[in-house]
Amino acid sequence: MTILDLSPDRPRQLELEHPTERDADRATEETAKLNTLLDQARGGMSGALVLRGEAGIGKTALLNSMVEAAGDLSVVRLEGIESEMQLGYAALHRLLLPYLSRLEHLPEPQRDALQSAFGLTSLAPADRFLVGLAALSLLGDVAQVDPLLIVVDDAQWLDRESVATLVFVARRLHADRIALVFAARESLEIGAVFQGVPELGVRGLDDESARHLLTASVTAPVSYQVAGRIIAVTRGNPLALKELSSELTSDHLIEHALLPDPLPIGELIEARFLRQVRQLPDETQTILLAAAADPNGDPDTLWRTAEVLGLSAAAVAPASDSGLLVLDPRVEFRHPLVRSAVYGGATAADRRRIHHALAAVMDVERDPDRRAMHMALGAVGPDEDLAAALEQSAAQARARGGYIAESSFAQRASLPTASDRRADSFWRHTPHSWPGMPATPSPCWTRRDPTWGVRSRKHSPNASMAGSGIPWANPAWPHPSYSGRPERSGLSTKS
Repeated sequence: MTILDLSPDRPRQLELEHPTERDADRATEETAKLNTLLDQARGGMSGALVLRGEAGIGKTALLNSMVEAAGDLSVVRLEGIESEMQLGYAALHRLLLPYLSRLEHLPEPQRDALQSAFGLTSLAPADRFLVGLAALSLLGDVAQVDPLLIVVDDAQWLDRESVATLVFVARRLHADRIALVFAARESLEIGAVFQGVPELGVRGLDDESARHLLTASVTAPVSYQVAGRIIAVTRGNPLALKELSSELTSDHLIEHALLPDPLPIGELIEARFLRQVRQLPDETQTILLAAAADPNGDPDTLWRTAEVLGLSAAAVAPASDSGLLVLDPRVEFRHPLVRSAVYGGATAADRRRIHHALAAVMDVERDPDRRAMHMALGAVGPDEDLAAALEQSAAQARARGGYIAESSFAQRASLPTASDRRADSFWRHTPHSWPGMPATPSPCWTRRDPTWGVRSRKHSPNASMAGSGIPWANPAWPHPSYSGRPERSGLSTKS
């Protein structure tokens, strides 16, 4: 088997690396269709397929498995390069460059068109139809020696001329002994680009396989409930499972600390999910951040927040049109990881501004707890009035039996609880209230910022306990240590 790798000379990060390799031991729709393409090429026929799926779902791993199974076929690997998207025919040039010595085998009009497209002649601008025919003829000529497998990864980054030519070729393959497979990230535009070429959606891992990958990715035990929530949020995305598990502490994994919401994801998967967001208008990005900052998903709250921020209702349209955000009946992101990426990718200042706007639209009588929490998340310094409001919310939570919610509000007020005595009592009774919770504060709950909280240390009746830990336990709000990455530019929140 001859493998010609035309990818750029840089380390590749496979989208999937784990022992099961997308459950290679079981017959899946994905591997079955890919094997059918290989068999068709070996039998003298041809076929094409587009693998569509979100970032990290395992498309590259499927391509790798297909290349390994190619056996007696010649293999050509091509990868889309984002920096070359504006260079017409750049990807096609990389694909056909090793075979340009065969140009003499082409009819003269096709040869002239391809040479013009590649800047090899000063003839008139290339005719796109003839360029497509030339590419089809040249690849068919190469496949006469050995059946040919062409795999194109990151096809969403191919320049328009190249992808149009390769799709032209894919639609016309017949008895050419060629298997042509594209892998592209999911988007509304991709469907139109590859119209007429068979497609296969790459799904996330099933529950059992996802649990296997999750437990294999960490050294600490993982509780069944925590694993279930992580799998639900990632929807079985292998890369997200691996990255997210590395962002959590061992106490999170064994339920000694409840998971933050949104879940913090690694920089690699965050960057991939944010790529589409960054292409939206500034006002739309601000709307998305407001949606990510409020876990309740109430459309009316989002509209009123947009008004406070000076944004028009039309600003949400690009997010809705792109499929990133659903507004009816609730505000929901296309994928939970998009919400995590939007919130984690914003700067601390951007998030504070959004939380301040959300607090402004909350009714102090009907929703005092949510209002107080948004005010706390938007605070930039000590605020005695706010601390008092949080203390009141903590007292109300305790009256309802919501001890974890109480500790969350109290922590924001820079009060472990109302008194040192109650704090001790809280921890003594905690193990009986929640199985698996420790009898003493876990080190992972210790405040990382000793000044964190809205009450000044000198005014706190428990200032001596400022370094002791009570969990930021309410799963509906961001963890205090989840401050994003303020050194980044973050999401734009211009109004």
